Amino acid sequence: MAITVGVFGAAGKMGATVCRAVAEDPELELVAAVDPGAAGEPLRTVAGLDIDLEVAGKAEHLGERPQVMVDFTHLEAARRNLAWCAAEGVHAVVGTTGFTDEDRERFRATFNASNCLIAPNFAIGAILMMRFAELAAPWFETAEVLEFHHDAKVDSPSGTAMRTVERMAAASSDWAPDPTTTDTVAGARGGEGAPGIHVHAIRMRGMVAHQEVLLGTTGQTLSIRHDSYDRSSFMPGVVLAAKRVADHPGLTIGLDALLDL
Repeated sequence: MAITVGVFGAAGKMGATVCRAVAEDPELELVAAVDPGAAGEPLRTVAGLDIDLEVAGKAEHLGERPQVMVDFTHLEAARRNLAWCAAEGVHAVVGTTGFTDEDRERFRATFNASNCLIAPNFAIGAILMMRFAELAAPWFETAEVLEFHHDAKVDSPSGTAMRTVERMAAASSDWAPDPTTTDTVAGARGGEGAPGIHVHAIRMRGMVAHQEVLLGTTGQTLSIRHDSYDRSSFMPGVVLAAKRVADHPGLTIGLDALLDL
C-alpha cells in the first residue's frame, strides 16, 4: 500500500517540484497540498499535475490526513505546520531551515505520536560532502566554507553550511588562529560558523545551491565541492525521507541516518 503524502507550500517552486516527485513515485500517493496563496486552485494549475486535487489554504481544511507532510516553506510557517503535524500524529519531512535550539527542543517534546525529520539539504551529494569534510577535518589546521545560493534565499549562512561547520568542529577543535589584524572592508573574512572555521555566503542570480569546503595544511590543500544545478537534485532525498521517516522515532536532524553514514 502506498504511503500517503501531503505538501506544505505546494505553490512554491520547491513545493511544486515535491508534488511532482511524490506523484511520480509508485510507493507514494499525493493526497494533500497546502498553500495559503493558492487555496482553491487545482493542482494541475499549481504544479502541472493532472490530479483531481485542490490546494487547501490551511492544514486543518484537508479532507484527508496524510501519513507524511513535506514542508518547504519559511520559518514562521514551518513552525505552525510542524505544530499541526505533531498534534495530528502526522510525520513531517522538513527542508525549511533556520530553526533554533528552542525549536528543536519543542519538536523533541511534541513529536510523540509521529516523527519529524529536518534536513538542511536533501541532495545525496551534499550529504556526502558534509561527511567527507567531517572525515578530513582532523588532518588539517585551517578551513573555510563557501556557500553559494540564488538571490531569493533570505537566510545566511545556509543550513547546509552551518551543519557542515558543526560537524567539522565536532571532529576537530584544533584550528589555527585567523592571522587577520586589519579589516579593510568589514566582513571580508566572513563569519565564524564555529570557532576557527569561517563561512562565506554568496547570493547571486543564476545560482541554485552550491558549497565548497576548503581545508589547508602545510604544503597542501583539499577542496570538497557539491553543486545542485536544479531543484530536482533534492527530490531523491525527499522521496527517501517520506518513505522512511516512520522508522525513525522522534526528531531526526539530517538525512545521514537514512543513508547509514
